[in-house]
Amino acid sequence: MTPYKAVLTIAGSDSSGGAGIQADIKTISAIGCYAASVITSLTAQNTLGVQKVEKISADFIYQQLESVLTDIHFDAIKIGMIQHAENAAVIISCIQKFHPKNIVIDPVMVSKNGCLLMDADAVPVLTSTLFPCAILVTPNIPEAEKLLNKKIDSLEDMKMAAFDLSNIAKTSILLKGGHLKDVDSPDVLYLFSEKKFYFFNTKRIDTKNTHGTGCTYSSAIAAYLAHGYSLVEAVSAAKNYIFQAILSGSKRLLGRGYGPVHHFYERNNRACAGMTRTLEVEPNDI
Repeated sequence: MTPYKAVLTIAGSDSSGGAGIQADIKTISAIGCYAASVITSLTAQNTLGVQKVEKISADFIYQQLESVLTDIHFDAIKIGMIQHAENAAVIISCIQKFHPKNIVIDPVMVSKNGCLLMDADAVPVLTSTLFPCAILVTPNIPEAEKLLNKKIDSLEDMKMAAFDLSNIAKTSILLKGGHLKDVDSPDVLYLFSEKKFYFFNTKRIDTKNTHGTGCTYSSAIAAYLAHGYSLVEAVSAAKNYIFQAILSGSKRLLGRGYGPVHHFYERNNRACAGMTRTLEVEPNDI
């Protein structure tokens, strides 16, 4: 019998289905992997924003993790919203116990409408203990600004921020440039072990249907890693996937606020990297 390529998502639930666990499962499934989930928080939210966040105990998060990790082999793990320091601690303990591979962390900190999704005391736990367990961390610009306590206004700023974050986290960083005020949407990948930069760029799509883009992008990277792609190949393929999902979703209507991307724009999508430009730069160019 052929085993599934399986991906575990550890994240919060989005009742509107556009982000969080729901977006992760759609993405992982669209890219041809089996999706399992561990829910870290419950949210009451819609396309207009997050109205309330309900805590899930660290003990129950541990029980979820113990259940799936003792039974299922995962080819990759995506970690999203972690609200509390104690929840981060139990996730770290399970990683240390089961030693899963290909961990991708999306440090979800604030929702689009400004709702705080992570306690302040959880941040140092993530940066000092959880981030080094990952193969990749994928902050957007506002998240990187909070982690580094400095402004990021340009592609050059993004390079420096990715480099600085990588040395803090002791792992590779994909800094997403969707918040730049530019005609393009550039992302900067800094590979920690190779000390190299890669750049991925697509044209910016004029749409407000961008709910869940960060969750979708990081889950796509995890899914491509599960398929055996290298990290650079996985980021490139995922960049194309999210571009196509936003483009297709821009033609759809759901709700009165920020609509979702279209995760299933192509059934059993196996996106190629052809839509993105990749450039390798030596670290002494900083």
